[in-house]
Amino acid sequence: MNNDVTITTVPVQTPVQVKRITSDVLRIYSGNDWLKAARWQATPQELWMKTWYEGEVCCLFADSNVGKSIYAVQIALDIARKGKHVLYCDFELTEKQFQLRYTDEEGNLLLMPDSFYRADLNPEMTLRKDETLEQAIMRAIEIAAVTCEADTIIVDNISYLNMVTESGDAAAELMVSLMQLKKVYGWSLLILAHTPKRVIDAPLTANDLAGSKKLFNFFDCVMGLGKCLNDESLRYMKQLKVRHGAFTYDASNVVVYEIEKQGSLLCLAERGFSTEARMLEAASAGKSAGVKLKVKLMRGEGLSMRQIAKKLDVSVSTVSRICKNLDTEEQESVS
Repeated sequence: MNNDVTITTVPVQTPVQVKRITSDVLRIYSGNDWLKAARWQATPQELWMKTWYEGEVCCLFADSNVGKSIYAVQIALDIARKGKHVLYCDFELTEKQFQLRYTDEEGNLLLMPDSFYRADLNPEMTLRKDETLEQAIMRAIEIAAVTCEADTIIVDNISYLNMVTESGDAAAELMVSLMQLKKVYGWSLLILAHTPKRVIDAPLTANDLAGSKKLFNFFDCVMGLGKCLNDESLRYMKQLKVRHGAFTYDASNVVVYEIEKQGSLLCLAERGFSTEARMLEAASAGKSAGVKLKVKLMRGEGLSMRQIAKKLDVSVSTVSRICKNLDTEEQESVS
């Protein structure tokens, strides 16, 4: 008896006819009709490092002062430089704080792409009758994005879209609104969120996204930023959810960054890859001594501080500090 299964892939000549329901909620077609219609739609393109694709509602979360706003602006600028129109809704920084982040020591401003737009809350805003602040902000974002002809929207942060995301119903209502914007306009959205109080040496998980678990379930993709425990200058990015493609940066392959000012650009500079477990190792006297010895040996081999930092999974600033200490020790031994 032949158990082989043959799958027919030839075009369907006579689509199955289904009843069309005239409804403002559902669209119903046969499976064949859906496939044929979608075949002519463009395949979503990567927006950021295989973590976020066109047409997706993505979430980036982290604890306070980890650098998620720095990272989000960095993502926005990269996307805008590729020709897309990006609307960055910044409800965290004042205009002066934003300016200082993107100004070098000589006072030179960063030249940003013309297709990058930043919005903040108008201090003279007025609400419509029977309209909440969250509803007004959502309405304003929609109008602003259409006006700017934006195809990518970043919101910093989710608290301004819904003040009570801990409520399952409120979280669901918020996500339905975001998904509707995605479907109506084809926009790609990145929403920034905080983490609640957590154990600092624990791996990042879905439970670390502040608010209802329903939020995590609704997002197309989710990535988190964590701190390196043995080097305060380092951060790492981990994927926690994907719909398009596969996990690239899971616990076994997180992206390591160092917060750095490159001229007038404040950014998370990539320092390679590591495991989340190594990022969460606590510093110890023995380990510190070992790192110091390795830096000394590698410097003797002629490696640059950046090369040493990459090999040791530490920041450039840490290598620089160790080198200065080594120089001081050598001078004192000579004297």
